[in-house]
Amino acid sequence: MFSNFLIGLREGLEAALVVGILVAYLVKTDRKDKLTPLWIGVGAAVAVSLAFGAILTYGSSTLSFEAQEAFGGFMSILAVGFVTWMVFWMRKAARSMKSELHGKLDAALALGPIALAVTAAIAVGREGLETALFLWTNIQATGSSTQPITGAVLGLATAVVLGYLIYRQAVAINLAKFFTVTGALLIVVAAGVLAYGFHDLQEAGILPGINNSAYDITSWYSASSWYGTLLKGIFNFSPNPTVLEVVVWFAYLVPTMFLFFRGSRAAVTRPSQVPAPAASPAPEPQTAAAS
Repeated sequence: MFSNFLIGLREGLEAALVVGILVAYLVKTDRKDKLTPLWIGVGAAVAVSLAFGAILTYGSSTLSFEAQEAFGGFMSILAVGFVTWMVFWMRKAARSMKSELHGKLDAALALGPIALAVTAAIAVGREGLETALFLWTNIQATGSSTQPITGAVLGLATAVVLGYLIYRQAVAINLAKFFTVTGALLIVVAAGVLAYGFHDLQEAGILPGINNSAYDITSWYSASSWYGTLLKGIFNFSPNPTVLEVVVWFAYLVPTMFLFFRGSRAAVTRPSQVPAPAASPAPEPQTAAAS
């Protein structure tokens, strides 16, 4: 549940900040009449993301066992690639995200309401598709139950509330530290998903070594215990992993975490807040660099 809550919170807050920036810009520039196509675009992005998640879930269920394992393995690797890119991109691009969104919004407004809706859908849809893919792969890795879905829903709901409160300036969050901490945690989660993906490919017979165990502690380890649930949910820990799983886990986690924190130390964190004019009915949301 925790890992899916983290995914929902992190990805959901990014999307909420994007929406807040777009809405605040329209309000500040006295173009409230353009909010309707913007919300249509946001709704379309949410619908496409939900449909993508449904396709992944129900489409894979019709496959044979080997095909399911191969599909899950390749999707896990793809999801880890997207999440890793997102974590590093957010650290670099957060400082210029607001100005870039404003520029795209101005261009869309010049073209008409359809272009505005498409711009909003693309801005939010990217986060939604990444979230759907990574949540699906993480749910497959942690097992089929209602807890992962509940965690994801709670994370997304929390992100929506936080995004609204930030927009209204009811709360102040150091977004730079938030994205640094959650980015590091997501790298740990991604390492487990990646290892599970390679295990799926071994189960499908695409990669060798399915019977080559790195260690086996199943004689005393309880997967249903509190510590078993915690380790499985956060680290995707297996009491009987293959050698390839362990190698992949460390080969991804160590260099990725090193590069992430080296970049975080090198970057200058300058959280900023642009106040709205006194006559503006809604203030500009707080944004900060994710370093």
